Amino acid sequence: MATCADSDVPVSVVEGSMEENVNVTNEDDCETLHLSGGNSKTPPNSPIRPCSNVSASTDVTTPKGARSKVPLARKLLTPNPDGEDPDDIMEEAEMLPQIHISKKTYSFEERVALHCDKMIGPCSAEDADEAISYYITDKLVDAPFWTAVWKTAPEVLLVTSNSDIGDLPFIGVLVEVNCTGCEGKSLPLRVSVSVAEPYSSNIANLPRELVEDILSEHDHTVPILDVYPVEDQGPDVDNIAEALEHARFFYDFLWRDWDDEEECDEYAGLIEKRIQLHYDIQDGTIPGPISERYRRTLEEYRSKRLELTKFQSSIRGDASPGEAVECWKKYYEMSMLCGLLKFWEDLRLRSHGPFYPRIYKRRKGQRLNGKKVTHIVAQMMTTDMIKSFAEDTLIQQHETLPEALDACYSGDTVVIFPGDYRAAALASLADDITIKGSGERQEVVIISHPSHDNFVASKAARVTLQNLTLVQRGTCDGIVVVESGCMTLENCVLRCEGTGVCVLTGASLIMSNCEVTGAQGAGIELYPGSCAELNGNEIHHCSNPSTKDIKSALGGINMKVLPQPQLKLSNNHIHDNQGYGVTILVPDNSPCIVTPDEPECTAAGDKSATDQLSKAIKNLSLEISTNKLESNSMGEVGLMHKMWTNA
Repeated sequence: MATCADSDVPVSVVEGSMEENVNVTNEDDCETLHLSGGNSKTPPNSPIRPCSNVSASTDVTTPKGARSKVPLARKLLTPNPDGEDPDDIMEEAEMLPQIHISKKTYSFEERVALHCDKMIGPCSAEDADEAISYYITDKLVDAPFWTAVWKTAPEVLLVTSNSDIGDLPFIGVLVEVNCTGCEGKSLPLRVSVSVAEPYSSNIANLPRELVEDILSEHDHTVPILDVYPVEDQGPDVDNIAEALEHARFFYDFLWRDWDDEEECDEYAGLIEKRIQLHYDIQDGTIPGPISERYRRTLEEYRSKRLELTKFQSSIRGDASPGEAVECWKKYYEMSMLCGLLKFWEDLRLRSHGPFYPRIYKRRKGQRLNGKKVTHIVAQMMTTDMIKSFAEDTLIQQHETLPEALDACYSGDTVVIFPGDYRAAALASLADDITIKGSGERQEVVIISHPSHDNFVASKAARVTLQNLTLVQRGTCDGIVVVESGCMTLENCVLRCEGTGVCVLTGASLIMSNCEVTGAQGAGIELYPGSCAELNGNEIHHCSNPSTKDIKSALGGINMKVLPQPQLKLSNNHIHDNQGYGVTILVPDNSPCIVTPDEPECTAAGDKSATDQLSKAIKNLSLEISTNKLESNSMGEVGLMHKMWTNA
């Protein structure tokens, strides 16, 4: 906990006005100033939007006995005729009471339901402030009057450099809050406040007159996200405190300053991705060095944005040529960091390859009535088509596959009758559904939509594809990409043109009795931390890139092993692939380093290479004996080294 205890830093009081919405976020090992206002696309003299307040999960209140008592100059101090030192007659503030901090811990699913469904809903990024505003004001109706700690940045009241402030995260004053006048307004919502009795602050000798003067200059109103309700005021006020925590969490961790500058049809889906990113960082799914570098870059971006804002505000009248050049220089630096952050967020901070989550579609979940529907895809429906269905089956007929997929809820089944189909919606499967062909798998053919990077992509908890032939034409990424959750492929033919089946970090694949052929990369590609169970499949003629460099071929199955994926193989036939039947891809910084003048570490070769391969197979618990691997250009199983960084 950051405190301002035992500080001997001499500071003086600012003579000017308070900067609106300047807040301090202290998150364990970092302090960040967050500013507010506008559009980074127009640098000269453009305002900056509100960014955040203190994290809902961080208690930055000052503990008892840990308050600052630093020398302060009184604002507009008049000479004392009795010759007394002004400090001797200054009213000393009492210690601040404890603010209310929610003890509830939110899971990923609960956080998504709260921020995506309840707070954001269907609104766009540019309407997010208004949505958050309505969420807060709805809570204020039941308790318009309460006591809170008003927190503001030290530079609002103190004239001092950042180095002189030391560990002082904020200046806090106990205030009475009146929210009767802020309903229906958009952020930044402002509430009326007055200094509460007894006068209390985390700085013992903070002049009360100074606080009164600063509040008076702003009509005794402050941004609502700058006030923190104190404990023991009843459940209604506790609900307000928690609502404010949720709003601060949104601006601290989910909102980005560039959001309302770009179009996004599924903004709630984008927020869900950022919630997942936050939890991936918290639970260590994203490697520590990468998340630390991301955090530092985000801090630097905010610092550059603050620097730009201060420079813009310092310009009086028309900017001189030198000021204009300096302004654009600062804007360019900020924009470069912004671009890097967006790139990393798209990659989910992974540095393991070109594939990254692309699905922003929200999950529908189950129907409110709990019923499940079977969707039939056919130009015309006859009684023979449904004679095998149970009598109580709810049936809905569609002429096209996209219509059927759009009508699906979790738990539904799509039955496709023989024919050739196209469906762009397969690239964004978000609900738990089963898609199966009726009849032989070669009779139900689905061809990829060339306008999409992915052919089939899923982030649902469980999706099943059965008795289908998938033909990839024009898409550049995997024929099937499992972003998250579990994908089951049964009795399917996958005729690839780009990459084969890709299982991203944290996702899993169950594939049985399928055929994968023609992939330019590996037939099956397992990213670090993924899982796959392959039984009775045929994987052949894969890894056939246009280049003739056979050493770069990834073979039938490619495994990237930092951290190790989990793979179970049984009764598979892996043959006629360029490269190995199974390739274990390790980074260059592993114990066996490959140089241009040295041979690759392979299944064949010297004893050290063989030992390393055996160790890798053992560490991966890879069982090869029940599978048939033959006619692969470089052998059955081998290690391949490749440039691979984690930062």
